[in-house]
Amino acid sequence: MTEQQMLIFAILAGLFGLLVWGRWRYDVVAFACLMATVVTGLVPAGQAFSGFGHPATITVAAVLVLSRVLSGSGAIDLLTRLIRPASGSTSSHVGVLAGLGAAMSTMMNNVGALGILLPMALQSARKVARSPAKLLMPLSFGSILGGLVTLIGTPPNIIVASYRGELSGEPFAMFDYAPVGLVVAFAGLVFIALIGWRLVPLRDSGRTAGGDLFDIENYITEVTVPAENPHIGKTLKEIDELTEDIDAVIMDQIRNDRVYPATTRKQLQAGDILKIEAGPDEIDKFVSKLGLVIGDRDETDRKKVKAPEDATLMEAVVAPGSRLDGRLVGSLRLFSRRGITILAVSRQGTPFRGRLRSFRIRPGDVLLLHGETEQLADLVHALGCLPLAERELHFGKRKQGPAVIAIFAAAILAASLGLVPIQIAFGIAVALLVVSGLLQVRELYDGIDWPVIVLLASLIPVGGALQTTGATTLIADSLLAVTAGLSAAVVLVVVMVVTMTLSDILNNAATAVVMAPIAATIAERLGVNADPFLMATAVAASCAFLTPIGHQNNALILGPGGYRFGDYWRMGLPLEVLVIAVSVPMILLVWPL
Repeated sequence: MTEQQMLIFAILAGLFGLLVWGRWRYDVVAFACLMATVVTGLVPAGQAFSGFGHPATITVAAVLVLSRVLSGSGAIDLLTRLIRPASGSTSSHVGVLAGLGAAMSTMMNNVGALGILLPMALQSARKVARSPAKLLMPLSFGSILGGLVTLIGTPPNIIVASYRGELSGEPFAMFDYAPVGLVVAFAGLVFIALIGWRLVPLRDSGRTAGGDLFDIENYITEVTVPAENPHIGKTLKEIDELTEDIDAVIMDQIRNDRVYPATTRKQLQAGDILKIEAGPDEIDKFVSKLGLVIGDRDETDRKKVKAPEDATLMEAVVAPGSRLDGRLVGSLRLFSRRGITILAVSRQGTPFRGRLRSFRIRPGDVLLLHGETEQLADLVHALGCLPLAERELHFGKRKQGPAVIAIFAAAILAASLGLVPIQIAFGIAVALLVVSGLLQVRELYDGIDWPVIVLLASLIPVGGALQTTGATTLIADSLLAVTAGLSAAVVLVVVMVVTMTLSDILNNAATAVVMAPIAATIAERLGVNADPFLMATAVAASCAFLTPIGHQNNALILGPGGYRFGDYWRMGLPLEVLVIAVSVPMILLVWPL
């Protein structure tokens, strides 16, 4: 092993370790990895940022923008209406939801498809008193499976297609993935609808669909006693007597950051914070009757911003890549800036019972927000969250669906016929949407998931360093040594297992960047066609079903579904086994060795 190979392996080991640890966001870790390869001379300084102009990066960015426009234009609203009549049995309910997610993911980013269907899944579950946990994991997995069908369905497909273009001069086309992807997606959806949902665990602490997103009786909310409040000087016992007709329980009294139990005989003072347990309606009654202020806000905030008169409550889930990721609630100062208050938070279905200001937000957390309706909608969008509320809260230009679909279809047709490369076709589509007024410039940039773009752009040069240092050849030779004497088909299975394992602990796009060159090198060493190995890598990199960190979809449902880290493998492991069992024969049939 050469010195350069040891360096690249050490840097990659650090990358994997930091990604699994999760202390820093994956885009920051990937960029740091890129800088490390530049400093050590593994990537020339002149090529350090070549990944930002790489066709795969541009294509992914364009697909994210087009998905955003589709979701906001009303173009897919007709499909979503199919959910209501199919919610009679759990199998039909799960099957239709997962099938819709898969269908939508064939032509748009699968995270976008999940984002559109997630509120509807929760609403439909509530109407038939069914646990959201039975629906959300199947919906997430179904959306991932749908991405296997087309080039634009998921980033690994785009990355592998681009690498094939560098390798042979001709990338995979728009529907080259369809013969394998359709069969795998169909088999996976049948499994999910008939068997998979039965493997999802239910717990006493989980929510049922008969209530709201949180266990509605277990909101933990803080309210503040303002200056000159008429109840200053009264004890909590007297406050309880005043509110005996309201279903709210005072848990603690907080003064100068010191917590006193509800049994205290201390009299109320201005600035005291009361921690109460109540539902949204009871919170409003409690606050209105006592003249309190919702949330924990200092006097400066209250002077700067008038409390909204058209106030409402909204539940929202924090999406991967959100600006809130890693931030403390107390550091956001949303009220002073926008008049918005975070009333309560929930992680994996469990309400947080400590001081809200000390809660560090993570993807999958669910927030209860209070503020003006229009401000809430704008803020949830700007911060990278998804509203878990009525469909009408999804803002967008609902009547522009036909025009958006026409431009999108034209881009797909042009790319499919080989008239222009796919990144150019989608780039033109985005430009047309902006010029025609169907897409605002602000929405254009907001629609791009920048952490994913930075991740791709950072790791593409690192992937190149793997090849130039001979590290891919070394890894390929090691795998071949382990599988010596076995057929190429068995080696193909091993490549899929390794790729799936990596994808379950890393980002799927990062896995595709690392594994595509290794798979091609293995095929070269075996003296067989590289296409089946590249196709197997694309399928396996996308199928991350064992953990909530392998795919953004899985992280997104963690909070709303009330799942734990160890819940995913129960349905995910047999699904991954099924994917390998179905995809390998199809790959060998369509793309012979």
